[in-house]
Amino acid sequence: MSTEPEPRDTTENTGPGTPRSTGRPATPDDAGTAEPPAAAEEAAGAQPEGADPEGAEAASAEADGTEADGAEPAADGTARETGGEGADGAAEASGTADSGDGEAAGQLSEAQAELAAQKLERDRIERRKAEKAAPITAGAKLSGKAADLLAAVRAVEGGAKPPATVFDAPEAAPRRAAPEPVRRPQQVPAGVAGPAAPAPDAVEDVRRALTDGGAPEALAPQTAAALGEGAGRRLREDPWQLLRVAGVRPEQADGFARALLGPDCSPDDERRGRAVTVWLLEQAALAGHTALDLPALTAALGRQSVPDAETAVQNTLAEGEALAFQDALDEPGAGRPASAPGQSPAPVPEADADEDEDEASRPVRVLVGLERHALAEESLADALARVVNSPANNSAAAWEPAAAAATGGTAELIRAVAGNGLVLHTGGEAARAEPAALLTAARTLGLRAVAACHTPDGRRRLAALLGEEGGAGPGDDRSVVTVRGLLSGAEGPGRDVEGAFALDLLVVLDAPQLDVESAAMLAESLPDGARLVLSGDPGVLWSAGPGRVFADLLAARVSPQIASRTPDPGPIGELVSGVGIGELNQVDAPGKEIVVVPVRDAGEAVHRTVQLLAESVPRAFGIAPEEAVVITPGHGGAAGTRALNAALKERLNPGPGRFGGFDPGDRVAYSPEPGRTVPGRVVTADADGLHLSCAEGSVVVPRERVEQAVRHGWALTAHQAVGSRWPAAVVVLPGDAAQALSRPWVYTAFGRAERHLSVVHGVEQALARAVAEVPAKRRTTRLPVLLRTQVPAAAGQAPV
Repeated sequence: MSTEPEPRDTTENTGPGTPRSTGRPATPDDAGTAEPPAAAEEAAGAQPEGADPEGAEAASAEADGTEADGAEPAADGTARETGGEGADGAAEASGTADSGDGEAAGQLSEAQAELAAQKLERDRIERRKAEKAAPITAGAKLSGKAADLLAAVRAVEGGAKPPATVFDAPEAAPRRAAPEPVRRPQQVPAGVAGPAAPAPDAVEDVRRALTDGGAPEALAPQTAAALGEGAGRRLREDPWQLLRVAGVRPEQADGFARALLGPDCSPDDERRGRAVTVWLLEQAALAGHTALDLPALTAALGRQSVPDAETAVQNTLAEGEALAFQDALDEPGAGRPASAPGQSPAPVPEADADEDEDEASRPVRVLVGLERHALAEESLADALARVVNSPANNSAAAWEPAAAAATGGTAELIRAVAGNGLVLHTGGEAARAEPAALLTAARTLGLRAVAACHTPDGRRRLAALLGEEGGAGPGDDRSVVTVRGLLSGAEGPGRDVEGAFALDLLVVLDAPQLDVESAAMLAESLPDGARLVLSGDPGVLWSAGPGRVFADLLAARVSPQIASRTPDPGPIGELVSGVGIGELNQVDAPGKEIVVVPVRDAGEAVHRTVQLLAESVPRAFGIAPEEAVVITPGHGGAAGTRALNAALKERLNPGPGRFGGFDPGDRVAYSPEPGRTVPGRVVTADADGLHLSCAEGSVVVPRERVEQAVRHGWALTAHQAVGSRWPAAVVVLPGDAAQALSRPWVYTAFGRAERHLSVVHGVEQALARAVAEVPAKRRTTRLPVLLRTQVPAAAGQAPV
């Protein structure tokens, strides 16, 4: 359990162990095991993971009235960095209590009781369907502000002005009708190139407007792209439209508005209220929420100095910039909401009183969200209900020989898929062999079966299990693709004349990385009778985009759930499995698979990290620096990705950085869109932009987008790294990152290593505390509630 001391200015004195080690430094060049530290304690001063376009999940600090650590001004045109995995104070996720009418009392037998309960449930479903199809009287089952808000929403949906009495506010301006959602998704553009650059004239017009308002000219390309046609004119008419640009904060937009409007600028300007409302909803979406509870939204508006938050929400709804929803909480025994002061409850016809009694007794919550996220969640619920309820294209009996030939979790998975349209499968890296075997069995039966992964590396790993070389590429119909390639049509079987995928079985791995929009596109693209399997590790970080689709489906129990019992092998697998259940165990690592390097400060953390990646890991394991990754909690700080990448570039690929700070051979992380990271390497640069070689193809990043979309990529955040694995991983935990740690973050970061894991440990007991006590932060979503209304049998499903 101990090793001989050696000088601290080298990394030759280290030994294998676990992150519990708090003793002297350790590297792969030594032997022995590390001692566990004491119990977890509180630690402060975190530099959390940033909300950068590279894909780190943003936090909406406005939702709980706190400012996230590491926030940066928008003067450089980059998104601010915020902490954690979600909005700390944004509304919590909707409850997922199963609906029911209660037990029938006084029946003569259990059989009669069951029949009576089934009849009640059928009657209830019919009532819900009828009520969903028929017009709803605004406020009939609500009271107070919730009823007034619902009345405003119904007025907007009918094309009329909302009532002037809503929130006791002045009459709102005429509404712009929101477009109807397109239920059948179109193919997304193929490739990894980012959005097209705006026209030079448009950029110049925006640059002049920004200059007049004292804003940085560097924001011109971003602003022109965000606001679209007539961006300069829109900025002059409504300076708070600047908030639509990533990284701009309300106080910065206020300064811009004061410079343009002069004495006409005021905090109670209707334009400001609407813009700040949309901005808060955008920040919540970055933090993973698909909507916010109305009280949380109005409270956040108050913290942004909006004098009348309720009027601001009303105006935003009237302009069609957001949508409002009411969701029943399905809490048995809850009373009817109280009436507004001075008002009588809405009369209920005697004939309908009994039918409405159960519905009226349930409390509701009013949610406000951006249209694209809210409608995507509804579309996803509709599509999943269709998958669950549609009969399969082939009989369950045809699968039995394959199930009989398989064993363990593979047999369970095959049998579940044989009898169900939707199946959820959970497990770690080793469990990927089970969906791989399912795919083989399906293709043996002559079915059109495809597996889609989150990243090209995930595609490569699954293809290796199937004996394919790298999976499907552009124009290839092999069975392993990426989610983006499948949606774009660049990979996979393509679509039929109706726009549906030409397949019978779709297996989606890395399912926790699906946000509501990509999940909705996948589910809606399935033809009737196709089967869908969602497989993934529920312990990893959730999607960078809004929603928590996989976790919501697991909680809603809409389908069979197959939990793999195949453990990940080796010391790293044992360590990661313990983290998943909240335990930071001491693990024997005789082959130096796990090494802990305690450090005293961020400077030492950077120094040790460079030594590990450039010297110790290559010497001990023969793993080149290009085959290893460094993972740290955030982009900023003295040991964030910026500082680490600067030190690693100086050591591994020194150069003058002639091309916007980059040189040929630099390892980069390219973000063609927020929430998506593409690893690559710089090839060259010219007048067209920066030329990159990526796993998904060659890319040319325009010069004006390089600063925004490209970072050096030796060091990544855990959100950027999720979905991929490397032979070796160096996880850096500087002392100022203690507050950014959580169990999913540690689980994800440690799990990126295949053969060797080094932990540069500077948080002392805060690591054990995060693993034991800090779960994933909640997200506000509507999917469980939407599914309960369409798949009533969900309450009866249970994990297998």
